Amino acid sequence: MSGFPSFSYRNGRLCGESVELDRIAREFGTPCYIYSRAALTAAYREFDAAFGARDHLVCYAVKANSNLAILNLFARLGSGFDIVSGGELQRVLKAGGDPKKVVFSGIGKRPEEMRAALDAGILCFNVESEAELRVLNQVAGEMNKIAPVSLRVNPDVDARTHPYISTGLKENKFGIPFDEAESLYVSSHEFSNICITGLDCHIGSQLTELNPFIESCKKMLRLLDRLEAQGLQIDHLDLGGGLGIRYSGENPPLVREYVDVLCAEVGQRKQRILIEPGRALVGNAGILLTRIEYLKHTPHRDFAIVDAAMNDLMRPALYDAYHEILPVITENDIGAKTYQVVGPVCETGDFLGHDRNLALRQGDLLAIMSTGAYGMSMSSNYNTRPRAAEVMIDGDHVHLIRERESIEQLTAGEKILP
Repeated sequence: MSGFPSFSYRNGRLCGESVELDRIAREFGTPCYIYSRAALTAAYREFDAAFGARDHLVCYAVKANSNLAILNLFARLGSGFDIVSGGELQRVLKAGGDPKKVVFSGIGKRPEEMRAALDAGILCFNVESEAELRVLNQVAGEMNKIAPVSLRVNPDVDARTHPYISTGLKENKFGIPFDEAESLYVSSHEFSNICITGLDCHIGSQLTELNPFIESCKKMLRLLDRLEAQGLQIDHLDLGGGLGIRYSGENPPLVREYVDVLCAEVGQRKQRILIEPGRALVGNAGILLTRIEYLKHTPHRDFAIVDAAMNDLMRPALYDAYHEILPVITENDIGAKTYQVVGPVCETGDFLGHDRNLALRQGDLLAIMSTGAYGMSMSSNYNTRPRAAEVMIDGDHVHLIRERESIEQLTAGEKILP
C-alpha cells in the first residue's frame, strides 16, 4: 500500500483517511469515485515546495480530473491551471481559479474559445501551429486585445511511454516542428495582436524516467538561447508535465528529483519555470469503488462481474492499463481464485483487470486503485449508464462533490420527431 498513502487497511477494512470505504458504499452507492483531500494537498505542496525560492508556477492539467471541488482545492493552494478547452476554462473560473495563472493548450482551439480566454485575461496561449497563430491574431484584433503567446515546440523526443499518450515525436499531431519553431518566433512581429511571452513543450504522459525530460529540456534551452541572441524576450519557460505514478511495478522519479533536474538544466537563466502536472497530482489520490454483482465460473475462466464498467473507467480498455484491485473487506474464509474482473457493458473489451488473485463472494466491494486521473474525466454514458457519484474524504468527513446521474438527466435534451 506504499503507493497509496491515504488508503490503508484497519482491522481488515480498507479506509480512506479515517473513513471505512464500505460506509461510503452504504451512503452513496456504487460505482463511486472517492478522493482524499489530504493526498491531493500533499501532492500539490510537494511540487510547489520542490522549487524552493525559484520563480515558478505549477499549472494543474485540468483534463486529468476536472471536478470543481478538486479545482477549487488546488486554487486555494495557489495553483495555476493548464486547460485544453473553453469548457475547462469555465470550470476553472467557476471553481475560483485565477485566470492570470491559466495557460491554454490544445491543437484545435476554436475562435469562440479564444475570445472567452482573452476576455478572462489568461496568462498565455500555448499555440501549436502557424495557422492557429494567425486565427488568434485575427480574433485578438477584432477584440482590440493583445494575446500573450508561447509556441508549443515539438522537440522530437521519445517519451518512452504508451504511444497514445506520447506527444513529443515529430510524427505526433502536437506542437510546431522543432526545425520550424525559430523562424516562426522571429516572424512573430508580423502579428500585430500577438505578444510572445514564453516557450513551451510537452512530450507525453506517464513518464517513469528522467532522461526524456532532460533531453527535451536541453533542446528547448538551446532554442531559447538562439531566440534571445536574436533579441526576442522570453519571460517564461513551460516544460510541460507528464511525470508518471506507480500503478503496479513502476518506479517513477520522486517529485524533487524531477524538479531538481529541470532547475539544474535551466541553471541561472532568469525565466520563470512553468510545469503542467496532472496525473502526478491526482492519480493516486483517488479510487473507484465497485460492488460484485455476480461470480461466474466457466471451464476456462472465472469472472467477477462488477457494477463498474469501461464507461466508468476507460483506461484498461483504451490502453490495456493496469490498476491494482483490492478487496474492501479482507475477512474472508474462502480460497482465492484467479478472476477476470469485468463490467456489465456489452463489449469483450469491458474489463477492469485480468488474472487477479482474489478471494471473493457475490456482493463484495472492490477498490480499483490509482483512478484519480483520467477516470471520471474520461467516463461516458455508453449503454445509457449514468456516470458515477464522486465523494471527497477529509479526515473523518465525507463530502458528496458530484451527484450520481439519473436516466432522466441523460435523456433530458433529446427530442422525439413529430
